[in-house]
Amino acid sequence: MRLNLLSLLFTCLCSLVFAQNQTTDKRLTDIDSIFNKVLRDYRLAGFSVAVVQGDSLIYSKGFGYRDYEKRLPATPNTLYAIGSSSKAFTAALVAKLFGDSLSLDDKIGKHLPQLHFQDGREAQVTVRDLMTHRTGITRYDFSWYIFNSMRRDSLLQRVAFMKPTADLRTKWQYNNFMYLAQGMIAERMTGKTWEENVNQHFFIPLGMKRSNFSINEMAVDTNASLGYTVTENDSIKKIPYYNLKGMGPAGSINSSVLELANWLKLWINGGTYGKDTLLSKSYIRDAASSQMVIGSGLPGAEHPDIHMSNYGLGWMLSSYKGHYRVEHGGNIDGFSASVCFFPSDKLGIVVLTNQNGSAAPDVIRNSLADRFLNLSKDNWNTKSVKQDSTLKDTPKKEKDMARVQGTKPSHSLGDYTGMYQNDAYGRFHISIDKDTLKTHLTQDSLWLSHYHYDVFDFKQIKNGLADTSDGQFKINFQTGLEGRIVSATLDLNDPSGEPVVFKREANPVTIGDEQLQAYVGTYEVAGMRVKITVDKGIIFMDVPGQTNYETIPQGDHLFKLKILNGFSVRFETDPKTGKVSALYAIQPNGTFKATRIND
Repeated sequence: MRLNLLSLLFTCLCSLVFAQNQTTDKRLTDIDSIFNKVLRDYRLAGFSVAVVQGDSLIYSKGFGYRDYEKRLPATPNTLYAIGSSSKAFTAALVAKLFGDSLSLDDKIGKHLPQLHFQDGREAQVTVRDLMTHRTGITRYDFSWYIFNSMRRDSLLQRVAFMKPTADLRTKWQYNNFMYLAQGMIAERMTGKTWEENVNQHFFIPLGMKRSNFSINEMAVDTNASLGYTVTENDSIKKIPYYNLKGMGPAGSINSSVLELANWLKLWINGGTYGKDTLLSKSYIRDAASSQMVIGSGLPGAEHPDIHMSNYGLGWMLSSYKGHYRVEHGGNIDGFSASVCFFPSDKLGIVVLTNQNGSAAPDVIRNSLADRFLNLSKDNWNTKSVKQDSTLKDTPKKEKDMARVQGTKPSHSLGDYTGMYQNDAYGRFHISIDKDTLKTHLTQDSLWLSHYHYDVFDFKQIKNGLADTSDGQFKINFQTGLEGRIVSATLDLNDPSGEPVVFKREANPVTIGDEQLQAYVGTYEVAGMRVKITVDKGIIFMDVPGQTNYETIPQGDHLFKLKILNGFSVRFETDPKTGKVSALYAIQPNGTFKATRIND
């Protein structure tokens, strides 16, 4: 009896699962075969999709695998990283907290006084400007992506050193830092983290119980997808999650198509979900209305019925075959997303996939829109794959003709070590381990392979071993007048068009009290007497008529003047007695010797 009962229960469960994956909607009769072809053609590990109309979920399904190696299937409940599709949550949160008593057109200084711009334009920038990407600051994505930080205040400080490339409100320029700023406005208003606010105001009332903000939570969830990319030889390769915590308000949400379907119901139904009003109708209208022109948006010859390219508040707006579309994509390491709704049609579509930088969500979304809006059915897959294939026909890689053969570094490897700092980008540290220079950027451990002269390649360290394939970035070290490494440059697509300069902070040098006292005394050059003193372990050089210069030890009896670039002093010691007999003032116009005198 027990066996029969279990068999019956198993049969019922199988029937239930089978029924959930089927649809009787005639508009979807061919959709499974189309999506399975997308899965193959794009070399996707997997994806999930959901469609809502009004208050109803009318289709949801997973294709392929959430774990490609273990062949664990993707389902409508599978969690994916949604990247920048998170932005609509952040803008809506700020609007909800503002309510009717505050205006999105308030100057940011009223709500986030720590946000500054290089030219002082914060006096004119509004909260709405942050939402619509019209502050005049371009992406600067390498600043947060390569030089990541978990501290939001640290990331925000970098904005003050970013060069504006347009006047305020004259050009749409996507910028993740401006969504970080909005999240910090919410934190300042409430005393709660951005994550706590989104959870309280949206996740809980929308029943988004498994949605989260953390790669740690994602990693332990029993139905979470891993992230993948496609290699040059078309194989599917797993890549690690990217920790987006610091820049979280711009894109750190992890969710499923079923839970995001509830988010779309909220927008389709004018800010209400069930009996609860979570967003005002006025905000829904503003957010889904044109606030800034992205580009010309003219109809093209191939698709004359797809046009308009504007931005709302955390949403991109376009006309799709005569239907008004509100959408935002998302991309972060190993994942791509599209969250979309058609306000006039009360239709919502969400597509999440575990492929890095994939066009597949657009193909899947458009294929569904054609069917549910009763439009002509374009073969989006064939067209997109054809376009992608032209990009894969890359010529055979020849010998690197730019590399100058037979050169060597101008310094010993230890001279390149130290901390390198740029105010707009952040910092990184280079160390030496067993005759190999190493550093850490993004989430990668890297080693520096000599390219030519003082130029090195950044190359990955995989499983403790050095990868010898081509590096993605090169670093070029510069030598100062004193013969020491003073800076390094990286080509980071900076708006200036020039390589970004990172100033070197040499490794700290510790000098004992006995040695410090050995430098103390009076030194004379051309009738001028210079006094060397020690205060709290720091050497000072008192120059008559100037100031008492603080110095920074560099090692080998060399001290750099803290406030004067290119100026330093080196003490001369007697090799037999170790006594200091003179100092050399090293400066741009020459080196001058000062002899120690008896005080």
